[in-house]
Amino acid sequence: MDFDMLGLHPRLVRKLAELGLAAPTPIQARAIPHAMDGRDVMGLAQTGTGKTAAFGLPMIDALLKAGTSPAAGTVRGLILAPTRELARQIADNLGDYAQGTHLGIDLVVGGAGINGQIRRLARGTDLLVATPGRLIDLLERRALTLGQTRYLVLDEADQMLDLGFIHALRRIAPLLPSERQSMLFSATMPKQMAELSRAYLNDPVRVEVSPSGKVADRIDQSLHFVAQPDKPARLIRMLQAQAGGQTLVFARTRHGAERLKRQLAAAGIDAGSIHGNKSQSQRERAIRAFRDGRLQVVVATDVAARGIDIPGITHVYNYDLPNVAANYVHRIGRTARAGRAGIAVAFCSAAEMSELRAIQKLMKLEIPVAGGSPWAAEDAPATEGRGDSAGRGRQPGGNRRRARRGGRRKAA
Repeated sequence: MDFDMLGLHPRLVRKLAELGLAAPTPIQARAIPHAMDGRDVMGLAQTGTGKTAAFGLPMIDALLKAGTSPAAGTVRGLILAPTRELARQIADNLGDYAQGTHLGIDLVVGGAGINGQIRRLARGTDLLVATPGRLIDLLERRALTLGQTRYLVLDEADQMLDLGFIHALRRIAPLLPSERQSMLFSATMPKQMAELSRAYLNDPVRVEVSPSGKVADRIDQSLHFVAQPDKPARLIRMLQAQAGGQTLVFARTRHGAERLKRQLAAAGIDAGSIHGNKSQSQRERAIRAFRDGRLQVVVATDVAARGIDIPGITHVYNYDLPNVAANYVHRIGRTARAGRAGIAVAFCSAAEMSELRAIQKLMKLEIPVAGGSPWAAEDAPATEGRGDSAGRGRQPGGNRRRARRGGRRKAA
């Protein structure tokens, strides 16, 4: 099957060919026909499977065939994304697909000047990509209305729920016309997704590919049992021994990510960081430097990294294991993109054994052990930090340390 067989506008098919996109991915092949028929769609597919084109191409096709322009201050199609990076990635992709047409695509996210966004929206826009918080800011300032929005997309809906955007979405829903086409895409299906589906979708077609927990076949996974205080030195040694490539390292907290970045830089490793304490411009500069190869390593939190789509990433390190097992799959899916091979390395401290068990249960496989021995229950002292290199632990067979119980830092 190719894109021409899906019935897309000829101009759009030609643009896809120019971009080197000849055949749809499984999620695109299954979702696009339903979307073009006007059905609401609930798409389940892991990161990196081509979801943006799955919802973006049908909307662009419909707007091209309509041949009209938006009224001032209105939005014809709205795409909501949980993070700035993901929103920018979506806007960039849609801009590529619609290049050379009359369609206008705008991006509004927090961390950027709101006055410029207000001026751009005043003329109206065909497709608006937004984070929920900034959209509400603009709605409160009457910078736009949603009464003429005919298309709605919620992308990475599971991450929106994780970030607490459900209340923002409840405020947005009543402002949308009841007669619209809605699409929801997610990598996982938490229980709250049913509420989102009822609020936004009407008799949706469910399209599911790459079930949750399935990882790319070309990712070589390995596991190292490492006491939390020993993780920085272990990571530095492995990075120094690594034969080139670009590396994404996941830390659990903002402070832990920034501390680790400084430790890597002190060891002579070109490293940057992206997390919630960074401004939008700082995050964008780090991603550009990473994409251009000027940074060897980027340390990130789950939220900040959700929008990173860089084909050249060869290694992913789970410096801290995630609290949510499905996030492990999302993390390592940042490598082995576009048919390439990739390497995923996980560190597991004594306090993270429950997270490891949940991850392996989800994937229905055991990650091959490349270093250390599994921790026993008594190896996890109450003070070992989760996601913070200041935590204390011990290697298997060592003496435990006694201290007061510490709380978890706020995740970024």
